[in-house]
Amino acid sequence: MTFKSGFVAILGRPNVGKSTFLNHVMRQKIAIMSDKAQTTRNKIMGIYTTDKEQIVFIDTPGIHKPKTALGDFMVESAYSTLREVDTVLFMVPADEARGKGDDMIIERLKAAKVPVILVVNKIDKIHPDQLLSQIDDFRNQMDFKEIVPISALQGNNVSRLVDILSENLDEGFQYFPSDQITDHPERFLVSEMVREKVLHLTREEIPHSVAVVVDSMKRDEETDKVHIRATIMVERDSQKGIIIGKGGAMLKKIGSMARRDIELMLGDKVFLETWVKVKKNWRDKKLDLADFGYNEKEY
Repeated sequence: MTFKSGFVAILGRPNVGKSTFLNHVMRQKIAIMSDKAQTTRNKIMGIYTTDKEQIVFIDTPGIHKPKTALGDFMVESAYSTLREVDTVLFMVPADEARGKGDDMIIERLKAAKVPVILVVNKIDKIHPDQLLSQIDDFRNQMDFKEIVPISALQGNNVSRLVDILSENLDEGFQYFPSDQITDHPERFLVSEMVREKVLHLTREEIPHSVAVVVDSMKRDEETDKVHIRATIMVERDSQKGIIIGKGGAMLKKIGSMARRDIELMLGDKVFLETWVKVKKNWRDKKLDLADFGYNEKEY
């Protein structure tokens, strides 16, 4: 049997459902999700393998107009995938009209020498009649290889999209072992799961200012638990107070919710210790960005 493989980038504005789609395809959480914009900050691989194919999906940060060095890193990280992949999934939301952000991405896609599939996500949120006009509008902007409407949240048409990708794969190598689902180490996934709970539980002033660093992660032989120490970094003292909460209640809730997800991922019992530290203006300091895992060398 001929084995086929290829790399597929998922591009789009913030909050269009890229990570939801990837998690659905992989049937487990490897990319965190939030209704806050710019949740995904690093490129994350989801490695989908069957006995006949391997599709390496690359989930990218939402493309936006950057206002910080972190924003610059995220946008360049997303665009850099155009040099690395065989196909691009350009994801747009069915319930929003084409905007300036979409037009900016389309101009970059036109210059890229790679097939582009338009994925219209969130079809569960609109009437079918609206979908046709949305598709026509985007079809007039550039020549897409395919146009596929889906609901990543409900799973509608997702398997059809994967089939289309599979049909267009070339014969190739199996790049990763069959049981590997992502390129990121467990420490990265743990830090992301803690950050996801911060985004979920805190107010608007927190999300873009938070980073999570896993200081240590090792098994305690006496308790047979994985002992994790993680530091939540923020930019201001007021943000530190919000995350800790009255009597430490918020920090305890963040830790409790994150621990459950981490245990599911690791398949082990976990003891999670979390701390909060202020690092002023870290999003505009290259040394801090590198320390927190946002390294220019990535792209």
